[in-house]
Amino acid sequence: MLTREHLAELDAADALAAARGRFHLPPGIIYLDGNSLGPMPCAAPAAVQAVVESQWRDDLITSWNRHDWVNMPLRLGEKLAPLLGAAPGQVAVADSTSVNLFKVLSAALAARGERNLILSEAGNFPTDLYVAQGLAARCDCELKLVTDGDEVQSALDERTAVLMLTQVDFRSGRLHDIASITSAAHAAGALVIWDLAHSAGAVPLQLDAWQVDLAVGCGYKYLNGGPGAPAFVYVNRSFQQRFAPLLQGWFGHVRPFDFEPQFVAAEGIHRALCGTPPVISMAALEAGLDAFSDVDMALVREKSLALTGIFMALLHQECARFGLQVITPQVAERRASQVAVRHADAFPLIQALIERGVIGDFRSPDVMRFGFAPLYIRFVDVWDAVAKLREVFTTRSYEDPRYRARAEVT
Repeated sequence: MLTREHLAELDAADALAAARGRFHLPPGIIYLDGNSLGPMPCAAPAAVQAVVESQWRDDLITSWNRHDWVNMPLRLGEKLAPLLGAAPGQVAVADSTSVNLFKVLSAALAARGERNLILSEAGNFPTDLYVAQGLAARCDCELKLVTDGDEVQSALDERTAVLMLTQVDFRSGRLHDIASITSAAHAAGALVIWDLAHSAGAVPLQLDAWQVDLAVGCGYKYLNGGPGAPAFVYVNRSFQQRFAPLLQGWFGHVRPFDFEPQFVAAEGIHRALCGTPPVISMAALEAGLDAFSDVDMALVREKSLALTGIFMALLHQECARFGLQVITPQVAERRASQVAVRHADAFPLIQALIERGVIGDFRSPDVMRFGFAPLYIRFVDVWDAVAKLREVFTTRSYEDPRYRARAEVT
């Protein structure tokens, strides 16, 4: 039987415990929503302040050269690359995940010649499907969805141009096996795009070793880059010469400051760039990436599995009688760093928890999500969160009508 004292002992032995001090965590809050928006790194305010109150204010436009603003997309890409298992020259930080997905998807389709099928799963993150639907409606291609992610490999055929998947299911936290799926897609003659928005910073990745062609992801979840932080794009070196996205902009030009009227693609990962980088938000993201500079992702994964496993065990131990259904895989190899729980009153339950200092989130129609970011979540936080949930159930406080009023963001 698990006790809080035992979890406190795990915290005392935690090799990642010191990393918690790198983040601003409001007193009295157990933050289990870093899988949606990471907390602010302690270094972020000073990084943003330096851009605003020194570089932009005092050095004005000379900052593009003096402070190397112009190369921020690639400099941050190099800092991120080790977390993705990518060698230098294959990662850039730019734009949003949706914009980057449009780039890589259009480039993948163009590279596959007569093949015109985009294969994905119906439960993929909706924005990814929207981007694919938009391309399919305007280009000579088709989007095919399988209802079960485990059916993806058997659905590959000679028409498949590109397989587009998100490694972590945003609702359940189920984890796809990138290595085996990528290998199967290549054997079928297809390219592969992975969305790593719910992976990067929480799950060890080896994109080069797995021979992934293309990948995208956001900077504001486990990478802690702030709301709307710039996203990232990975283009395997073997594909870079063929990488020709429909979306072309001046930062992807071989000589952007020659201001030539005709587009000539730059070499390498530069091709993934488009518009002017958002310097202020990139400064915040860089602070988030620096928080990982000395972190062993193997330890992150070990702690992630321990946190999520203990959370599920405590739900069974303390809340079994309340009708909760854990939909996150119990098998460690199949889950990422979140636990998803179904309940008919999921929304008011989450609102009641938030008011009591435990922040998770809700996904329609009936899912509570709890993210466990190993750099700042403690084992005792897991105990205290479940204790609050048990209290909400036993007092039936979640039945208060005010917890059913929905704001625009849930």
